[in-house]
Amino acid sequence: MTPAMGAQARRGSRSATFADAVRSEWTKIRTVRSTAYTLLGTVVLGVGAGALISLARGRQYGAATAEEQAAFDPAAVGLSGYILAQCAIGVLGVLVVTSEYATGMIGTSLAVVPGRSRLLAAKSAVFAMVALATGTITGFAAFLVGQRLLAGHGAPHMTLGDPQALRAVFGAGLYLALVGLFGVAAGTLLRATAGAFAVVVAVTFLVPAFIPVLPGSWARPMGRFWPTMAGRQIMAVHQDPALLAPWAGFGVMCAVVLVVLAAAFAVFRIRDV
Repeated sequence: MTPAMGAQARRGSRSATFADAVRSEWTKIRTVRSTAYTLLGTVVLGVGAGALISLARGRQYGAATAEEQAAFDPAAVGLSGYILAQCAIGVLGVLVVTSEYATGMIGTSLAVVPGRSRLLAAKSAVFAMVALATGTITGFAAFLVGQRLLAGHGAPHMTLGDPQALRAVFGAGLYLALVGLFGVAAGTLLRATAGAFAVVVAVTFLVPAFIPVLPGSWARPMGRFWPTMAGRQIMAVHQDPALLAPWAGFGVMCAVVLVVLAAAFAVFRIRDV
């Protein structure tokens, strides 16, 4: 064996490091066509739904009661498209894991990166960066479009220079990244796209939609502490005293997502594939 062949063999036989795993996951996520479609869908849904809601709320503002006008939050209205955008980013989080199970690629990934925690950590880190960037772009675009529509109808509106406006806009990116990571955890635990997506939709969309019709003794604590209800407070500027403060609510959501991710890591380490 020549020295060059020996060096090549040593490089080929070494274990994949975390940096190697990150490069591999980055290659996977950016070369799959569905990634671009899903990210584009996140932006379009977030900005489009936010624009429609801003348009409707702007038109209704003049006929609102004094109490409703006092509680009007221009930032939250402009960013309200997160309701649909979170489903799209949640789907991508699920697919990052379940698509490998569907194609059998997970076996190859584990052969190349035998350290299961290292592999899942690399997937989570790469996805979190992509989701955070997409969510932040969505937040900025939705805010700017929404405020322009509100201003056009004479409703209260904000600029990025107003107090707490940047926290709300960057908060949209943080919130969507957390929802996506929840999708990664759900996909790892269930290994099935349909089941994991159903869980993501139930947690982020269905349960919050039904909270207002629950009896008061149930609705109050769930409205305050349900993970996505608490987490979305980071996008609000006008604080409702009945709900958690922005960073406290976001902390509750972070804690819940970390617990589910920890469960996903534990299960991924001990089962066969």
